[in-house]
Amino acid sequence: MNWSGLESLLSGVNKYSTAFGRIWLSMVFVFRVLVFVVAAQRVWGDESKDFVCNTRQPGCTNICYDHIFPISHIRLWALQLIFVTCPSLIVMAHVKFREGKDAKYVEQHHGSHLYSNPGKKRGGLWWTYLLSLILKAGFDASFLYILYKIYDGYDLPRLSKCSLDPCPNTVDCFISRPTEKKIFMLFMVVSSALCIFMCICEMLYLIGKRIAKLVKIRHRNEQILFAEQHELTDMVPPRSQYHKTDPTLTDSQLSLNRKEKVREGTVTTTL
Repeated sequence: MNWSGLESLLSGVNKYSTAFGRIWLSMVFVFRVLVFVVAAQRVWGDESKDFVCNTRQPGCTNICYDHIFPISHIRLWALQLIFVTCPSLIVMAHVKFREGKDAKYVEQHHGSHLYSNPGKKRGGLWWTYLLSLILKAGFDASFLYILYKIYDGYDLPRLSKCSLDPCPNTVDCFISRPTEKKIFMLFMVVSSALCIFMCICEMLYLIGKRIAKLVKIRHRNEQILFAEQHELTDMVPPRSQYHKTDPTLTDSQLSLNRKEKVREGTVTTTL
């Protein structure tokens, strides 16, 4: 399988992801894909070759091997990585759809854009991104559950007993390097659990940011509505109603001003 092609394809998702998404993608390729390609395949390469049962009955060893290993770890992890990385491609497809739609809109409307930034997580793209996180966490959790059920709590015993036909009786079967295989299996389980944790953190971050934005918009709308319903009124009379005394006037000038005001008050009009 060409994992480098998948890596180059998914590297474009980084510019549409949050910080949690970039950490998740780095963990997938460093702690899962790299370990899978470099080490895990070699550890499980002799899985069927060195599986030994203490019997010479034809077919007994094959039947016991199929019973103990109903599905190979390598193939199960390969399927897991494919399923986990596919939701990121959904986000890329949605962004490409937006870019194509925006390009057509620009041609029809002579330069005006439909989306200011097609990769910004708003509207339908926000829901697509959130759905991709749910799918990634769900796929990882499902494969961890399948591995747990198949191998009895992520355990690889050194000695396994098998009494299936065509074995003549209960025979003892031995797995090659069980401790080393168990360590690699637990490492892959822990790395998958960390990826699930990062997906949950990113979901909480997106939802929290969206709620904070909605609360801010609602608060601003309430402020605008309050300002429209309660227009400002004058709380005090205008300054023109107050006659301030000029401190630079002399006593004689002040008395003349008072006399003029009294005369103005006593003037009457006749019809």
